[in-house]
Amino acid sequence: MARILVALSGGVDSAVAALLLREQGHEIVGAYMRTWMHEEGAALFADCPWERDVEDARAVAATLGMPFHVLNLIEDYRTRVVNYLVSGYAAGQTPNPDAMCNREIKFGVLAGHAERLGCSVLATGHYVRRRERPDGEAEILTGADPNKDQSYFLALVHQSNLQRARFPVGDLLKPQVREIARKAGLPNADRKDSQGICFLGRVPINAFLDQYIPAAPGPIVNPAGATLGTHRGLHRYTLGQRHGIGVPSNTDHKAYVVVGKDIARNALVVAFDAPEAPGLWATTFQLKDFHWINEPLAGAGPHALLVRPRYRDPAVRAELTLEANEANRGTLVFAEPQRALASGQIAAFYRAENDAHVLLGGAVYV
Repeated sequence: MARILVALSGGVDSAVAALLLREQGHEIVGAYMRTWMHEEGAALFADCPWERDVEDARAVAATLGMPFHVLNLIEDYRTRVVNYLVSGYAAGQTPNPDAMCNREIKFGVLAGHAERLGCSVLATGHYVRRRERPDGEAEILTGADPNKDQSYFLALVHQSNLQRARFPVGDLLKPQVREIARKAGLPNADRKDSQGICFLGRVPINAFLDQYIPAAPGPIVNPAGATLGTHRGLHRYTLGQRHGIGVPSNTDHKAYVVVGKDIARNALVVAFDAPEAPGLWATTFQLKDFHWINEPLAGAGPHALLVRPRYRDPAVRAELTLEANEANRGTLVFAEPQRALASGQIAAFYRAENDAHVLLGGAVYV
């Protein structure tokens, strides 16, 4: 049996993860991470839910009779996640802070705290499955619940940290997790799932960005260059966005959608939302910053893969060609056109296997 640090978020998933590990005979220790919203977020926004989160986590630890620690990771979040998010949006990209949070914080900084607390393993409430290969490396598989699978967010996590990670609820469906929590009398058994970016909670992304990126209004133009209005700053918009643009539908009730950003002109490009809208749909994308969970793909390819274009998207067929003369870059060609994949977002790669997909890694859209 092992001494395991369980990352308690205040939600039911991590609570049941701790319960299951205790029932297996492990020595469990609970930890709650104090992040950006516990300092700057609480000062700037009234709707930060962290006080309830930490109290629910503490109540779960007390119910299960395990030691409980509140860890101050505020500065780590600021330098490794918040700065990444702000710089990405300032450059006109759409970064994924949840993937970076998992790589840098939960399976990075927190893993270091686990060692300090005498724990050889770190457990979370992620809906993913893990198995060991004969060579000792860990493989990550999609969770048993297709509606809750979170493997996408682990596409950038380093192998060394995955070897020490455990995911006790990965073989369960969400209703099963709720039922286990109720039967065990866990205090947060019926708490609703949290929504939003990992460290923002319910704080709107634009309200957050407005604290760090100065307003820089500019023209809203159509693909022909005609000015239709004025935007409030390119960082407030992302490719494919339909609502909140500030340009009303035309007399035929056709809605505008963001199809591009002209950084040099500080112009937001919009078109009518239709399959033929320029820049909205595409099959070919350039990728950079590849990360592989296990061994990288052999040779330039093309390699036939399953790819999840975004978190909420299903895995679809695509071919990946790695550029031999360009370090860590490649070209991804989907079998079917994809809508509004923005620079800075992450593509996750999979291999099909029986009733699950094996996570191979991920990369960033250029």
